[in-house]
Amino acid sequence: MSNNNLHTLQQSAIELLKQLISTPSFSKEEDKTADILKAFLEKHGVPVKTVKHNVYARNAHFDDSKPTILLNSHHDTVKPNKNYTLDPFTPVEKDGKLFGLGSNDAGGPLVALIATFLYFNQQPGLKYNVVLAASAEEEISGKDGIELVLPHLGNIDCAIVGEPTQMQMAVAERGLMVLDCTAQGKAGHAARNEGENSIYKALKDIEWFQGYHFPKVSDLLGPVKMSVTVIETDNKAHNVVPAQCKFVVDTRVNELYTFEDILETIHKHVQCEVVPRSTRLRSTSIALDHPLVQSGVALGRTYYGSPTTSDKALMPFQALKMGPGDSARSHTADEYIYVEEVVEGIELYVQLLEKIVK
Repeated sequence: MSNNNLHTLQQSAIELLKQLISTPSFSKEEDKTADILKAFLEKHGVPVKTVKHNVYARNAHFDDSKPTILLNSHHDTVKPNKNYTLDPFTPVEKDGKLFGLGSNDAGGPLVALIATFLYFNQQPGLKYNVVLAASAEEEISGKDGIELVLPHLGNIDCAIVGEPTQMQMAVAERGLMVLDCTAQGKAGHAARNEGENSIYKALKDIEWFQGYHFPKVSDLLGPVKMSVTVIETDNKAHNVVPAQCKFVVDTRVNELYTFEDILETIHKHVQCEVVPRSTRLRSTSIALDHPLVQSGVALGRTYYGSPTTSDKALMPFQALKMGPGDSARSHTADEYIYVEEVVEGIELYVQLLEKIVK
């Protein structure tokens, strides 16, 4: 494909991003952006399939005998930050920036990957198949997102997950496990020496969560982090010793531990009941000698461990998180991405894949 055609794809990607910004697509409500993505791909001659609000496609010369690379990003967004000064659904270009909800997370990475898919779509003789999936419900880790679409894609060998990383390579990612903890006491009147105060029991366990350090520290992700973020009782009156105290622990796990390892240690040290809400969002990593990583290194990209969780956590194969934009802008008021970041992102995606698929 010529540079002129690549330039056309880059311009089309920016226009698609403006359409996506203009269309509300909160998690579980992505039907309209799914329609936009489907129409855009079909306009470019790509047969498209959907499952719920997920949109996916295979390259024109797909061959079951070849390995397959998945290009994935999401088209759902969070709800707009209350501090917005601009209309979150009006794409505004100013000083090289494109403002709008979802522009950075993850509209920019998504349209860059779509342009990259179109660049390779009609090319014959590739060493790899290229599959595209624009998924839903990423922002809420919903079960009708990437997990729903993966069985429809066939065997996947590796993936690029588009998230705003300044086009650097997130080769590892923390896992997320939210723990609901309950300390049991016995109700009594606060004015008399009655009952067992569940708050005091909870505080002992909270102190352990605050002070304990798991010994294995990752070179990429650092230590396991446990943060108590919510505490509550059912009491409505000030004069009742609470029989039950509940608290929540946000647990970020490096790639050196499984969730089962973490839970086993916790259960040995605390008295409260500990129940994980989910064990789906596990820590992941891609080998540094993987062709995707080595191709990125050859292009001068650096690699790091990401503290945030993405759909990469739900993929049973090695995946590289990488995309235009900056994670620090995600979920902020007046979210934006630089137009040039999207343009350069497409160029880098294409260069990275050309070293592998041709």
